[in-house]
Amino acid sequence: MSTPIKKLLSTRAGYGLTILRIFVGIIFAAHGSQKLFGWFGGGGLAGTAQWMESIGLAPGYLMALLAGGTEFFAGLALVIGLLARPAALGLSFTLLVAIFSVHIGNGLFMANNGYEFALALLGGTVAVLFEGAGKLSVDAAIAK
Repeated sequence: MSTPIKKLLSTRAGYGLTILRIFVGIIFAAHGSQKLFGWFGGGGLAGTAQWMESIGLAPGYLMALLAGGTEFFAGLALVIGLLARPAALGLSFTLLVAIFSVHIGNGLFMANNGYEFALALLGGTVAVLFEGAGKLSVDAAIAK
């Protein structure tokens, strides 16, 4: 296996990060399914696109597809631990956009639609980005 691929798939993390990765992945897959498919009370692509246009993220349909697709597919990648670092990078970028375009003006706390939940998820994705997927992951199995 080539060195860049081995570095991409390797992990220094143990079981703790595996648990964190799975829970964060479930949350993102659920959020992405709201945006893409309208599951769990979400608006689907049309509703999400309209909302994104209303907050200045245009074109709304493309932004909804990018955000929803990243959240859903990268969330699933985190759950199984496959290409966890690229997934975490995409999710980190999505979170930064959400924090600075939606939540930052509302302060920290969720009660005011603040950025605390997004910040907590960002901590999880950055941890996976630096440490890898953890011992129980497809990445770890391939790297061996």
